[in-house]
Amino acid sequence: MAPENERGAGERPPIRTEVRTAGVDRKRTGRRRLGWPAVIAGLAILCVVTVTATVLRANGTLDALEQAVTETSDAEEITLGYFGNLTHGPALAGVERGFFEEALGDTELSTQVFNTGPTTIEAMNSGEVDIAFMGPNPAINSFVQSGGQSVTTVAGATSGGAQFIVSDDVAGEDDLAGRTFATPDFGGTQDVALRVWLQDRGYEVDTGSPESVSITPMPSGQAFQTFRQGSIDGFWGPQPWVTRMAQEEGGNVLVDERDLWPDGRYPTTILAVRTEFLQQHPQTVEKLLGGLEDSVDYLDTAETSEVIETLNDGMEAARTEPLEPETIAASLEAMEWTTDPMESTYPTLLENGVQAGTTQDASLDGFVDDTYINTVREQRGQEPVGGELAAAVVPSGAQGSASAGGSLGSGGRRHAA
Repeated sequence: MAPENERGAGERPPIRTEVRTAGVDRKRTGRRRLGWPAVIAGLAILCVVTVTATVLRANGTLDALEQAVTETSDAEEITLGYFGNLTHGPALAGVERGFFEEALGDTELSTQVFNTGPTTIEAMNSGEVDIAFMGPNPAINSFVQSGGQSVTTVAGATSGGAQFIVSDDVAGEDDLAGRTFATPDFGGTQDVALRVWLQDRGYEVDTGSPESVSITPMPSGQAFQTFRQGSIDGFWGPQPWVTRMAQEEGGNVLVDERDLWPDGRYPTTILAVRTEFLQQHPQTVEKLLGGLEDSVDYLDTAETSEVIETLNDGMEAARTEPLEPETIAASLEAMEWTTDPMESTYPTLLENGVQAGTTQDASLDGFVDDTYINTVREQRGQEPVGGELAAAVVPSGAQGSASAGGSLGSGGRRHAA
């Protein structure tokens, strides 16, 4: 090649080209200018990527992908909420007999005792409680209000145990106008059940008219004392309070809620967990569910006298007055222990809440996740829970059910307000 100063006039210098060999990283010694077409193409690609990410975020796909790669771990501590009611028997036995503590291993267990579902949900929403036993309706309300973000139901605990007990001067379901009844709390599961039951029989509720039925929410223990004083005409609530009203105060069972559901099965107590906690510590939740299975197995297989003693000790630890063994025995006949969350009943429970005016209609997709409880059951060689249960049909003339205090019914007549 001739030196530059020896090139002929008008001769162009050669283009320097670098050959890139596979596996060898070399830098070009010269740069090509991109030009406007390439810049525009790059911006278009960036816009497509941005729009795609926005769409994926909007429909939840990107969140799901991010969640899938989120690192999870055992929690150092878990706070469990429950009630001092017999309908929370698996919680009482699980705490009293140490089933939860043993299943959790190195995770420290702390507990908080509540007396209503709405107050339990408030504690969960504030982060004070991680997982709690409660009735299904407060959990549904929280799920709906949060757009499906607050809680996830991971198991059942109890079916049955809720009854409508009335004073002995109530002649039947046609004799309720102008009377006052109590429920554990506004928007709670039994509160919703009573409101819907009354509305379906043509009663006005809390309108102030002479024919209206008044509902006064109050904690179950307070309702028992108020019923004893004669200040309310009845109570739709859980065990053991309704049995105590029948045995000790001469009340009568107007409605046993089992009679309003197919096969007499419906969720009275479920186990719900803060969704954020579940996402961060699924292993811990699964371990606690192992303790729940141990507790339910114990309640189902131990001698009745031992179960009664355990439940009494558990209620006393939960600051609930110990009961006579006969009272607990009668209460147990009205309940079934089960870890089945009975998922297919929730559309009806939501519909009831909407009718009662305590919640709004919404999708319940994601409200129940029985994956964890079924993993535990599979490891133990047990059949999975879940499956279909027909929606409840609340008959317009549901009969009262016999119990400790007798039974009242009106032969299916609908009250004309």
